[in-house]
Amino acid sequence: MQHRRKKILITTIAVIAIGFIVLSILVLLFPESSIDRSFSANVQAHRYPALDVLMKAVSYPGYTEYAGVMAAVIAGVFLIFKYRKEALFVVLTLASGIVSSAVKLLVNRPRPSQDIVSVLEKTRQQSFPSGHTQFYVVFFGFMVVLMYTLKTLPAWLRLSISSVSLLMIFIVPFSRVYLGAHWFTDVLGGFMLGLICLSVLSYWYLRKQGEKI
Repeated sequence: MQHRRKKILITTIAVIAIGFIVLSILVLLFPESSIDRSFSANVQAHRYPALDVLMKAVSYPGYTEYAGVMAAVIAGVFLIFKYRKEALFVVLTLASGIVSSAVKLLVNRPRPSQDIVSVLEKTRQQSFPSGHTQFYVVFFGFMVVLMYTLKTLPAWLRLSISSVSLLMIFIVPFSRVYLGAHWFTDVLGGFMLGLICLSVLSYWYLRKQGEKI
């Protein structure tokens, strides 16, 4: 059973990786596709001042400086309660930023411009993939893995943290497009790359925990 699960995991990662490579090639060939423009137009058609504030708030934890603080605080909490290994792996989620930065340099896709979409947030790095989306999938996805694994924690706490984490994962792609920081294919690429990083990190963590995979 353990060998079978490992085989399924490797196959899943391989399929996602192939999909990501194909998407990257398409982005290189068609940096401004009609699908991206249409998706951005539909998302930004429902703009309200309150929603602007909400979408910006959703994205804040994904900025490098805030992501580092958030990971450090969460890791600190785990350390206080003697979860040293968990604290280490929470910090390791930050390493996913190195992966996204490397891909950004390789693909070198420009950000959406003001003449095409409404840009509510000025950004620095290249557009593909979305680093925010990737980091949220890795960080908050790993929080879900931890809540599933740490049975000693109160059930209400595990459920609450898992629910908030999943909500953040699925809202941030819309936030990035809504703010004009990314195209649809950027957040899709970030989601896929995040799943790959999360799978590797989770496998490593569960293996060290002695869980059967």
